[in-house]
Amino acid sequence: MLGTSSEFRTGVGVDSHAFEDGRELWLAGLHWPNETGVAGHSDGDVAAHAICDALFAAAQLGDLGTNFGTDKPEYAGASGITLLKETMQKITAAGYVISNVTVQIIGNRPKLAGRRSEAISTLSAALGGANVSVLATTTDGMGLTGEGRGIAAIASALLIKQG
Repeated sequence: MLGTSSEFRTGVGVDSHAFEDGRELWLAGLHWPNETGVAGHSDGDVAAHAICDALFAAAQLGDLGTNFGTDKPEYAGASGITLLKETMQKITAAGYVISNVTVQIIGNRPKLAGRRSEAISTLSAALGGANVSVLATTTDGMGLTGEGRGIAAIASALLIKQG
């Protein structure tokens, strides 16, 4: 049972990228062979990036851009998993633990159903074993994702302040 002094913090993160020929697709920490990748400073993993933003928001530690932005060349080409692990280190150092994270991937492709368990395991491992839910949806033909021009993700996180 949690003590009465526990502080709960929620955060929401969003990311989207347009598809770009010649790049590999990384999504939810997984490589998706034979799929077109996305444009971006790092690997463009929209699920990982949205989770990072949700965690940073909940801990009031800025956002993806302030922590890993294009002004930081050491993150050029970085994997979403690397960014998740570094985000985890930052929120832990700030005194937070993750209660749970949910990410919803928005796009026509790739189809997530056959790899959902693998995505959950991969993201959870990057976040120190945290509870992770992964969902997917389409936008019925509307917008960047619905027209098949890109992919997006929305994430939420619940953190608990320790001490």
